Amino acid sequence: MIFSSKAEYGVRLMVELGRQAADAPISLKAIAAAENLPLAYLEQVVARLKKADLVRSARGAHGGYWLARPAEQISMDQVVLALEGSIAPMECFVNDQTERVLCSHADHGVADHHCATKLLWMRVQTGVVRSLQTTTLAELVEFSRRESGARKAPASAASPLAVTAHGSDSLPSAAPAA
Repeated sequence: MIFSSKAEYGVRLMVELGRQAADAPISLKAIAAAENLPLAYLEQVVARLKKADLVRSARGAHGGYWLARPAEQISMDQVVLALEGSIAPMECFVNDQTERVLCSHADHGVADHHCATKLLWMRVQTGVVRSLQTTTLAELVEFSRRESGARKAPASAASPLAVTAHGSDSLPSAAPAA
């Protein structure tokens, strides 16, 4: 599944906001510089995030952007849906008002046409949506902090996927439960 740059930049923007203190708004210019992203495009992305009530802003000398609620309460499906509009593995899948997966083959005038791959793509969509729903912004922020700390440490002292006290990386597995 390929997401657009809107989703990529939006998630990076949200992680950067999550890394900031809740009482310290940050400018888009600072985020663009920190993440090496185009400012004009971030303005479009942040407008969608504001509309979805994921981000708040204030104007003025001490203005900027901050999260609308704690990072623990923001799931990645909320972010991706705000930016992408739907989560579909193929162009022929459409997420309509009822949240059902529809295949565009039905639009070709053949009422009894059955897509042989529909089951596969439904399973792919379900897995991706489940992963997004169970991943919080707080998890990505924590992972980002560990990653940036690992990059600053000598190569022998830390690895990108350091094992935690619980015995494994704290990000949830994308594998479906058995």
